[in-house]
Amino acid sequence: MKNQLLVILITFLSTLSYSQISFEKGYYITNNGEKVECEIKNIDWKNNPLEFEFRLSENTEKNKKTIKLVKEFGIYNYSKYIKRTVNIDRSSKNINNLSTTINPVFKEEELFLKVLVNGQSNLYQYEDGNLVRFFYSIDNSNNIEQLIFKNYKSSGNLIRVNNRFKQQLLVSLKCEHIKIKDLKKISYEKDDLVKLFVLYNQCGNSELVNFEEKQKKDLFNLTIRPRINNSSLAIANISTYDKDANFGNITGFGFGMEAEFILSFNKSKWAILLEPTYQYYKSEIELTTVNAKVDYKSIELPIGIRYYFFLNSNSKFFINGSYIIDIPNNSKINYNSSSNLEISNSTNLGLGIGYKHNDKYSLELRYKTNRDLLRNYNLWRSEYKTISVIFGYSIF
Repeated sequence: MKNQLLVILITFLSTLSYSQISFEKGYYITNNGEKVECEIKNIDWKNNPLEFEFRLSENTEKNKKTIKLVKEFGIYNYSKYIKRTVNIDRSSKNINNLSTTINPVFKEEELFLKVLVNGQSNLYQYEDGNLVRFFYSIDNSNNIEQLIFKNYKSSGNLIRVNNRFKQQLLVSLKCEHIKIKDLKKISYEKDDLVKLFVLYNQCGNSELVNFEEKQKKDLFNLTIRPRINNSSLAIANISTYDKDANFGNITGFGFGMEAEFILSFNKSKWAILLEPTYQYYKSEIELTTVNAKVDYKSIELPIGIRYYFFLNSNSKFFINGSYIIDIPNNSKINYNSSSNLEISNSTNLGLGIGYKHNDKYSLELRYKTNRDLLRNYNLWRSEYKTISVIFGYSIF
């Protein structure tokens, strides 16, 4: 039965994944300056792309364009990329690979730069793995330069920072609303730089497009998660059989509070989860010679990752997996009150599939793998498994 459910789940998720292909209205401009209206597959690139997938209309074949063939492409009201040959410094910020020189080591490369702020003066971003670089152009200039920020190692193995980007901004962004003290505080971060370039364009009454504002997302959810648990517990002693006990399937209730941190790339499909949860299991059975009783209460701390499959603007399916740390509270298994087995801290995995509506209401079916409650005892073994139906209501 479990194998059948697994096959059904894999088939369902494969079909759902295929349906995730999202083409949105956009355009590209060829090297010859021809603008082509089309639909572009929007995968919300984390790393700046070297190519993109498109189709001319819904019923036409999908094709690809590479950086060699186009000089610009965009998705209307969402994002824009331009091709430029720029000098880029790829110096590592990894402590073990830090450069020993203060100055950037530039290399000329042809890149698609992501436009963050488009106006009289522009801000661009390039990201490749852990490498993040920002570029800018001022007053409609075609000259695009990197804003310089570099970690390096000085004599004595001291780690220092080249913050030359602050001087570049001080010289280039002349505006009564931009103060020297503000530039001293600014960080080499997207949010800080976007705010600054928006302010500069507004200072000159320039028309501007803030693509970051268009892509602004709610990146945190706090959800109340009551649940119905169906749990089973069986224990055995490898040296004797008279105390082996199967406490059976017990239906109980639990309550959790989930903190969900949405990752900002890939159309917000990925999330990190933290979900403190209270659960309990109580049962009593009569064996041949003794009665056995279990009273198990604990706080679970699942830490996991979730992936969303969007159906439309209001509905989405999701799958998630979590690593669960279980902390029992005064929990025991005893036989006629004569001997007690203390239930110890343990870990296991949780696998879930669910549905969310209007980013408010959710329903999840979760399976938890075996949890060994008696791992502190060499001669005892236990199997504790749970299937949960979890209801969710997002506060924000």
